[in-house]
Amino acid sequence: MSLLVLSAPACAQDQPFLDSLRHVEPATRLEQVCDYAVMSDINRDTGRQADRAKSDVTSSPSHHGDTVIAKGGAFRSKGQWFSLSYTCKGTPDHLHVTSLQYKVGEAIPTSKWASLGLWR
Repeated sequence: MSLLVLSAPACAQDQPFLDSLRHVEPATRLEQVCDYAVMSDINRDTGRQADRAKSDVTSSPSHHGDTVIAKGGAFRSKGQWFSLSYTCKGTPDHLHVTSLQYKVGEAIPTSKWASLGLWR
């Protein structure tokens, strides 16, 4: 089963998180703020308890200015990983998300976690 959600603009509101992002290279900063936003949106929209998201599990995300497209991502909820893809546009400083569309995919079998760099 997959779920496509078009979300309202999302912003990371956690000040320590924002402060730490200021020390990260801009492309990585955008991926991290988008991962944070997609976790928040998944929690709000689906009722799942996403506690970790990664944009680069099966393929590297592509960057186009202030937009990152992650086709091979994943998120963890209640100890299980699920495939994830998203398109996320950030502000020019890459500290906030202005638009986010994501799609939740199938559960990733535990037998594949080690080869994908996933953990319990």
